[in-house]
Amino acid sequence: MLHLHTTSSRLFFGPEGQGIARYDKPRYPVFDKLNKQMRSFNWEPEVVPMAGERRSFNSMTDAEQFIFTAGLQRAIMLDTEQGRAPVPVFGVHCTDPSLENCITTWQYFETIHSESYTHILRAIYPDPSVVVDAIPGIQAIADCAVSIDSAYERMVKSPNKENLYLALVEANALEALRFFLFFATIFNFKKRLLVPGSGDIVKYINRDENVHLALVTHILKALPKDDPEFVTIAADLKDKALAIYRLAVDQEKAWAQHLFSNGPVMGLTEGLLCDYLDHREAKITNTIGLTNRKVPPLNLSYMERYSSTEGANKMQAAPQEDGGLEYLSAASLHNDLSTYTPTLSKPGRKLTIEELAVAV
Repeated sequence: MLHLHTTSSRLFFGPEGQGIARYDKPRYPVFDKLNKQMRSFNWEPEVVPMAGERRSFNSMTDAEQFIFTAGLQRAIMLDTEQGRAPVPVFGVHCTDPSLENCITTWQYFETIHSESYTHILRAIYPDPSVVVDAIPGIQAIADCAVSIDSAYERMVKSPNKENLYLALVEANALEALRFFLFFATIFNFKKRLLVPGSGDIVKYINRDENVHLALVTHILKALPKDDPEFVTIAADLKDKALAIYRLAVDQEKAWAQHLFSNGPVMGLTEGLLCDYLDHREAKITNTIGLTNRKVPPLNLSYMERYSSTEGANKMQAAPQEDGGLEYLSAASLHNDLSTYTPTLSKPGRKLTIEELAVAV
């Protein structure tokens, strides 16, 4: 319900409620910047050429085809969750116009990702519905969906600050960890010149997810400065938050084992994927202040080219990005945010690119 006030005092659960949607005096300029960056990335899966994709897929080994198909099925589930969650879980309780706008854009882009998987399915599989219809019967995917749903449903059924914090942690773990086995396997195929159209689509998705991860990370880091209650909440729920990341890693490692159950693929192993997950987990939990530990080295060097902020922004723009929109690179956004810190009055230190996009 609209309350006719012009200034919000909180990111979430502001006592004034949701006021006038104004963007002339943002309390946290970072959310305007991230929203503009997301919108500048606007793209459609149909613009990615897929001619020859089925022929390339058919040239792959049975083990490679299994990894590709299983990863696609899991990604479909993940973006189904995120394509529906941001607005009802977070947006309806957001009382900051800039962040509310950002959350709406976040959800929109997750729906593009879901449509992209259908574009891939139609290009490769004679009957795409067989691939999608099999998803509910894959236990590892069902278990993952239940884990994500539990945090989101608690927030929907009982909206309070504690459940908001845990739902944001769940979203952060999803964006930081759960997509990246899929990305790593697809990019392994791409660097070997296999399924190139699918690889190009996943590069766009990866670029978007880096910004979504930056968004959720900035929210988590801003909340204790925005609302003092979250200082206590974050401390009280630290063990539960760490358990969310640990469960995500454990489930993804079990999924890595599942991916290689039909045999090996060139240049990739279950162990390499598990080590990559440990690298990402340490980096994201350090970034939001839950841990302070040594980050294991990045063991998949090609992920720097495809998954880093710099690498993502060296991608060729989709056709509809050319001309109509100002392309905001990570570097330009970084410069714009050189004095950003999640507080209203104190000057901040310069953000690193890693902190901006949490691109690990």
